[in-house]
Amino acid sequence: MSKGANLGEQMARAIDISRLETPSYVTDLGALEANLKLLRSVQNRSGCTILLALKGFAQWSTFPLVRKYLAGATSSSVAEARLAREELGGEVHAYAPAYSEGEMAELVTLADHIVLNSPAQWRRHRAVIQRAGRSAALRVNHEHQEVEVALYDPAGACSRLGTTRANLKAEDLEGLDGLHFHTLCQTNSDALERAVAAFEQKFGEFIPQMKWVNFGGGHHITRPDYDVDRLVRVLTEFKAKWHVPIYLEPGEAVALGAGVLVAQVMDTFHNGMDIAILDTSATAHMPDVLEMPYRPMIVDAGEPGAKPHTYRLGGMTCLAGDVIGDYSFDRPLEIGDKLVFLDMAHYTMVKTSTFNGVRLPSIATHDPATKLITVHKRFGYRDYRDRLS
Repeated sequence: MSKGANLGEQMARAIDISRLETPSYVTDLGALEANLKLLRSVQNRSGCTILLALKGFAQWSTFPLVRKYLAGATSSSVAEARLAREELGGEVHAYAPAYSEGEMAELVTLADHIVLNSPAQWRRHRAVIQRAGRSAALRVNHEHQEVEVALYDPAGACSRLGTTRANLKAEDLEGLDGLHFHTLCQTNSDALERAVAAFEQKFGEFIPQMKWVNFGGGHHITRPDYDVDRLVRVLTEFKAKWHVPIYLEPGEAVALGAGVLVAQVMDTFHNGMDIAILDTSATAHMPDVLEMPYRPMIVDAGEPGAKPHTYRLGGMTCLAGDVIGDYSFDRPLEIGDKLVFLDMAHYTMVKTSTFNGVRLPSIATHDPATKLITVHKRFGYRDYRDRLS
């Protein structure tokens, strides 16, 4: 996902990386807590409930801190729901485009709220969900687009996510407790205000019969320029109008600017331009660099040509396009130099792969009070082997 410039740079400079193994993800507990405090203030001011979306950030070693501020988590699979139930606690919500009967049999033992993607999925799983006493909802698609990148736009043409008004009958909602929409990605609260208006226009007739609504994720609440006051107004006005509880489920906002990826230079050479090979990988360790795409920020690095020495930074895999980007530095890079990539807590650890058998980055936390770095997980051969058979 795209990252804001300078997010977490002051925090990153405070981490002593001199003896840190590489590659490593390091989440700063102080920066994470600052985000959580802001999210709690939104809950207190608006009366909404905010859940952690595990699809964006699932570093469960930080959950003792997260549970102090958030009500629970939302999951996109049975595995995420189990992680939420066993490691975080609180409310557990779930949504996926479809569930098998086996998955639903397990999910109802874990999740409190289950969102179905279509009336057909509700009909298929209704008996199991109701027998387990779980609250169920339908994800709706109000076809209102706010996201520029098609890969991340749930409201695009022919979307598989959610039920449109044209494909919904009043009887399809029988027995359901909630409505859910998720059509935002890294947006400000003005986008939510427009999305809510579209939701009301398309599905407002059904809201009075609901026990709760969920406005999904994509709210960049902890970004410095985010209009929190507008968010609170949108939420309080909706709640006053419809008298239903509201859930939000950001993932990225929870960990925005709260972590770094530390990598090391393994080799340098020249081929049309100076090239440096790192012990990390765009495709395996930060895939959104290629999928979004975006150019991550690096501490003390500039745009190509801005500083005396420009390098193309490449990853460790055999993929020709495993390139992080072009950056300039004050001095030539040397083997053993460490580079600190900013804003690497969210949509990184949850999306890594063992392509080529490249070792996954270690997972660590930094306590700003004690300056202590704790490595919670190291990866090795068995992590690669045990994914296969």
